[in-house]
Amino acid sequence: MDTIAFIGGGNMAAAIIGGLIRSGRAPASILVVDPGDAQREKLKADFGVRVLGAADATLEEASLVVWAVKPQYFQAAALPCAAHVGRALHLSVMAGIRSDAIATAVRTQRVVRSMPNTPALIGQGISGLFGREGVTEAERKTVEAVLAPTGQVTWVAREEDLDAVTALSGSGPAYVFYFVEAMMQAATDMGLTAAQGKQLALATFTGAASLAAASEDPPDVLRERVTSKGGTTFAALTSLESDGVKAAFVKALKAAQHRARELGDEFGRA
Repeated sequence: MDTIAFIGGGNMAAAIIGGLIRSGRAPASILVVDPGDAQREKLKADFGVRVLGAADATLEEASLVVWAVKPQYFQAAALPCAAHVGRALHLSVMAGIRSDAIATAVRTQRVVRSMPNTPALIGQGISGLFGREGVTEAERKTVEAVLAPTGQVTWVAREEDLDAVTALSGSGPAYVFYFVEAMMQAATDMGLTAAQGKQLALATFTGAASLAAASEDPPDVLRERVTSKGGTTFAALTSLESDGVKAAFVKALKAAQHRARELGDEFGRA
């Protein structure tokens, strides 16, 4: 079985590694390079994978290298790896580092950039993917198979579209948590307990999202079916519209997209 090497062993790397092992991959076929003693020991104890404190020629075994370091550490991490990974396919789960920078650092055009999100930790994430021209269709399938245990994937045609993916799904879990917080606050203001507010809010988000995913109707139609003229939902939505919530939310996502582009300019150029 070919070796998959992870450069960086943080939460996202651990999510992918856990998914691979649950899917039947042998722990001995996974190699993690991480300078943190505690992190290496945890990965070894949790998954039985091989670990290294620093890059060496062992990386030459890897047919796939997954880059999972913090973006500000990428260049330093890539330097000792470059001599050993030029023949591998490369998958980045780093925010902000553009594929040009990765291709230059690792001396190959076979680079796929991804933007995952934190529900990947429980197998319910979604990753936006962009593949450079050097990536074959078979290699795209390899990347999809590696990420499949973490959730869904969607490919974008232009790398700059990953900034929009970052704004929507990459940062998206925080928006959901933000609205859950607001619903919990409203629950306590109206006399319910915080626990009841949390249960009601989370069940509502989960159920509504599942209904929207299962339905052939678009969200606006589903919303209209819940909204009776003059009823409680109508009162709430009218209040939201009068406060400009939808426009403010769209503006917020565009701000996230803009910041993603700025981070790419700061950290991700070749």
